[in-house]
Amino acid sequence: MTIRSLVSLTIAVVAVFVLCAGGLGGLLGGGTTAVACPPVRLPSAGSTAAGPTGTPTIGPAVGGWDREQVANAEAIVTTGARLGVPVRGWVIAVATAMQESSLRNLPGGDRDSVGLFQQRPSQGWGTPAQLQDPVYAAGRFYTELLTISGWQTMPLTDAAQAVQISAYPDAYARWEGPATVLVTAIAGTAALPTGGPAGCGAVGPWTRPVPAPVGSGFRSSDRPGHDGVDLSAPRGTVIRAASAGTVRTVRCDAVHARTGAPWGCDRDGDPVRTRGCGWYVDVDHAGGFLTRYCHMDRPPMVAVGQQVAVGQPLGVVGSTGHSSGPHLHFEVHVRGDASGAGAIDPVPFMAAQGAPLGTTGR
Repeated sequence: MTIRSLVSLTIAVVAVFVLCAGGLGGLLGGGTTAVACPPVRLPSAGSTAAGPTGTPTIGPAVGGWDREQVANAEAIVTTGARLGVPVRGWVIAVATAMQESSLRNLPGGDRDSVGLFQQRPSQGWGTPAQLQDPVYAAGRFYTELLTISGWQTMPLTDAAQAVQISAYPDAYARWEGPATVLVTAIAGTAALPTGGPAGCGAVGPWTRPVPAPVGSGFRSSDRPGHDGVDLSAPRGTVIRAASAGTVRTVRCDAVHARTGAPWGCDRDGDPVRTRGCGWYVDVDHAGGFLTRYCHMDRPPMVAVGQQVAVGQPLGVVGSTGHSSGPHLHFEVHVRGDASGAGAIDPVPFMAAQGAPLGTTGR
């Protein structure tokens, strides 16, 4: 057997092992040296600022991909690592770029498509100059991916298609194996942390906790003690972490309004007879920010002390506690102050993070 054949066989075995293990975490999770992941804040699509700068280290050809292609893949992978995106997202992003551009930073394409992901300025992805910055383009891809409900458990081609809305929705599937091999090589060479936010710290961009319109607003004249906003999502909608962080609180808060006796969170609350947040979660974020998610339908999916990635599921929408119907009550606090004194209006805050509330589409 030739050296070339041995290398090809090794790559194939690695790909199968990684895919069966559920991603790079199964292969590299215990042996990768964690490196510092600097905070990255992505500009919104309308921003005039470029994405995070810095030229990736150009490595050798890997698995048939040349140095230029490997460098572009490295930009995609390292951007995902800095943002605390789970490793599965790195593979999806690289596979998508393989299909869209063959990992070439193209100056043009179909209609006004540009760059590695062939994103279109006319559809709000950014300016042509921004979209030819591999780090910016990758960040925009990840930001959209993390808003897709259940993306981590979807077939790769479905997750990629949910972001790209391609005319060829099944085309991404063929790149899962090659993308996994290339991501494995890059992560190993660069000693990237593969544990998501546990490896990179509580940093990253922001995303909407649910795609839903805003109902009751922050401290309105008729509800001056309303320390957040109500997002009118239907029961069962997945609630996602608005940014990477650490879970501070997971509890049931539901009592009889008149007596203070426990009401419980195994049933819906009532707008008159019940007080409290129902099943809720508090998450601490970098910069002293805290987010709160109330009225979950059942016990949350996370535990106190757990590191969560931006977009990670926390629970599902319900109507427990002081509630008149299914919705998410969402709060943002500053200085780590979980009381009303630390609460700020989430609407302008989230808009400033490039993740405006009250929208249901891209």
